[in-house]
Amino acid sequence: MTVIGLVGAGHMGSGLGWALREGGHDVVTSLAGRSQRTARLVAEAGLRPLPHLAGVLAEAEVILVVTPPGAALDAARDIAALAGPRTAGRLVVDMNAVAPETATAAADLVTAAGFGFVDGSISGPPPTVRPGARLYLSGPRAAEVAALRWTHARPVVVGDRVGAASAVKMSTASVYKGLMGLMTQAVRAAAAHDVLEPVMADLGEDFGTPYEMALAAAKAHRYVAEMREIARSQAAAGLTPSLFEAFAEVWTDVAGRPLAGGDPETVSREITARGVADGLDG
Repeated sequence: MTVIGLVGAGHMGSGLGWALREGGHDVVTSLAGRSQRTARLVAEAGLRPLPHLAGVLAEAEVILVVTPPGAALDAARDIAALAGPRTAGRLVVDMNAVAPETATAAADLVTAAGFGFVDGSISGPPPTVRPGARLYLSGPRAAEVAALRWTHARPVVVGDRVGAASAVKMSTASVYKGLMGLMTQAVRAAAAHDVLEPVMADLGEDFGTPYEMALAAAKAHRYVAEMREIARSQAAAGLTPSLFEAFAEVWTDVAGRPLAGGDPETVSREITARGVADGLDG
């Protein structure tokens, strides 16, 4: 059975690791420099911790990289720096929410060091939260990753071109996180003008529930770099980057508010729109 390595075993990474472990894979990761929260998530997912990244690269035949978007290239550099005879031909799968150009840059770094590379992206919550996430994959070896014994997640090969899977994510995330940003701003403005109740009655939950807004706030610090990656992706398509540069400013502001201080798994499903507004006012 293929040994899987994880670089970045946070909420999403540990969830993907769990989905593979449930399929029978041995999943390893390093906790060096990671938080107590990450150690807890790794333990709950049943993953096997190793002391250092070098050990992960030596043992794992496939390495999934699941970091915040702004750390994607640093992760690629760290992997490339540890290349050696024991890592030749190992397959690195960049699952980060980055622009196609960033995915291509990551590919250049790791392939120059002797690794294989697959571009990937994730649409949906961690499998430990809700089964069914789509895992978009592209590149000449994408089928190898799709053939792993995934459970609670669905791999989708979108082509053999590195960057295609990331392009899917940039388009879908622009809608999902853009709408959530709009809803969050609408709730904040409505509360400031003391019209929150009629605004929520009019909008309903079609554009986001209070729980979903609070969950987004808990992840806002990650969204900032992702919005900039979307802006870069849209600029490469000949579109203005201004819209998602503005969303980066929105999520930067949200990330500094009290509601953003918790972890995603601790957000209460009972939170109200008023609770969201209050948590973003301070």
